[in-house]
Amino acid sequence: MLVLLAGFTQHSFAFGLSNVTAKAQKLAAEPYHPPQNNLSPTFKKLQFADYQQIKFKTSHELWKAANLPFKLAFYHQGMQFDSPVNIYQIDQQNVTQIPYRADDFTFGSVNHNAKAVKNLGFAGFKVLYHLNPNHQWDDEIASFLGASYFRVIGPNQTYGLSARGLAINTGLAQPEEFPRFKSYWIEKPKAGDDHLTLYALLNSKSATGAYQFKIYPNYQHKGDARVYVKSRIILRRQVKRLGIAPLTSMFLYGPNQPWHTQNFRPQLHDSDGLAIHTGKGEWIWRPLENPLNDPQHVSYSSFALDHPKGFGLLQRGRDFNTYEDLKDRYDRRPSGWIVPDNDWGKGHVTLIEISSPNETNDNIVAFWEPEKMPKPGQLLKYDYHIDFSTHENRLRSQKLGYVQNTMRTPGNIYQNNLIRKPDGTLAFLVDFAGGDLAKLAANHTALKSQISVSNNAELISHHLQYNPVSKGQRLDLRIKVKDPSKPVEMRAVLTKNGQPVTETWSYLLNRTQ
Repeated sequence: MLVLLAGFTQHSFAFGLSNVTAKAQKLAAEPYHPPQNNLSPTFKKLQFADYQQIKFKTSHELWKAANLPFKLAFYHQGMQFDSPVNIYQIDQQNVTQIPYRADDFTFGSVNHNAKAVKNLGFAGFKVLYHLNPNHQWDDEIASFLGASYFRVIGPNQTYGLSARGLAINTGLAQPEEFPRFKSYWIEKPKAGDDHLTLYALLNSKSATGAYQFKIYPNYQHKGDARVYVKSRIILRRQVKRLGIAPLTSMFLYGPNQPWHTQNFRPQLHDSDGLAIHTGKGEWIWRPLENPLNDPQHVSYSSFALDHPKGFGLLQRGRDFNTYEDLKDRYDRRPSGWIVPDNDWGKGHVTLIEISSPNETNDNIVAFWEPEKMPKPGQLLKYDYHIDFSTHENRLRSQKLGYVQNTMRTPGNIYQNNLIRKPDGTLAFLVDFAGGDLAKLAANHTALKSQISVSNNAELISHHLQYNPVSKGQRLDLRIKVKDPSKPVEMRAVLTKNGQPVTETWSYLLNRTQ
């Protein structure tokens, strides 16, 4: 069983975000020292399947003996997780460090000896909670492992997209910098608690930070997880791109971008679109793409906003037959929706899409960029909450129709023999559903489509058709690309009497030469 090392005496209510912020400010004023790699070659060269064999013993989980609602298990160092993190417990009397002991782990077939693991440590931790009543075991509901990554899931969800504490210089020609949570402080829960509170100290060559996380596995018993985040960030030096509240996901292919080889799975992604709720009230949906044919293998989009109301990477398809994957259950992977809890001012929601040949790579990143880059030493305060949800109807306007599907296909015309013939255009079929569209079905001729296409394409045709299956509208638009070496931007929204009745469909067709 874990035995805690004695630490400094302090009441739990007296240790909090302000303490970690003071540590971050002190750290920012000091020279940066990179984390020390203390792994032996055996553990550094582990393959993922081998690393998965190293497990924390269930009987040794922290707080298990006390039968508290939350329990902690820990990740061992190995592979790229080559530097230990410090993890502390906060209770009513003390702040104490949780010690690493090799005896708390089983190593499976991984060849090791006492010397190889004696001076190692924790790579991170996972949070356990009895979330699903039909389970006779505690469910893993959160994981903090690697750089500043963390993942959280709610009832009947499986891990998909990740969140991060901070992103620096993501998607640029220069190497990305990955800030790292170097220390954690976790409050010991009380019987009956429905959330867990923890703090983290972030460090990197360019920034330090202090974070508070309040994790609700089943927020208000509505079937989704919510995490309240308070971040305090200090730059050590100027950076070219500062990403606040980053989300990282995977998109390989979907109906807007069919895969080039046969696959039994109709779609393959953790998220299929970026949703944005602007400060002016507009709702935007940007379907994701995998820029495989882009010569730069990366696509960058930016949405300028004042005082954003929310943004996130969503997984809108919830039917199993959308994916047909019994092993990975993409239909259960949550959306990540971020809502600011203080004023974020002016800035951009940035979307970066990176080409990927398979589903093992996280190739999608979205985050907030402030309009003005802060000065080194300035204390930034960004508060927000993240909903990890499989109820996407909660993450959009209830009055407006939403984009249910985006499909892409070569344009064609019917010949006299009724056989279709390609006409050199590119067709997009956009299904709008929900909101008040069903009520407008009898008077759908009053609906108009407002479409804009960038200068690199010609809008050949467009028309609306009532969809009796969804009781919504299908927009069929066809374009002709002028220069394949340049991208094409498109936007479309349905209106009635000049007022929007749907969210805005925004699409970036990546260059192919």
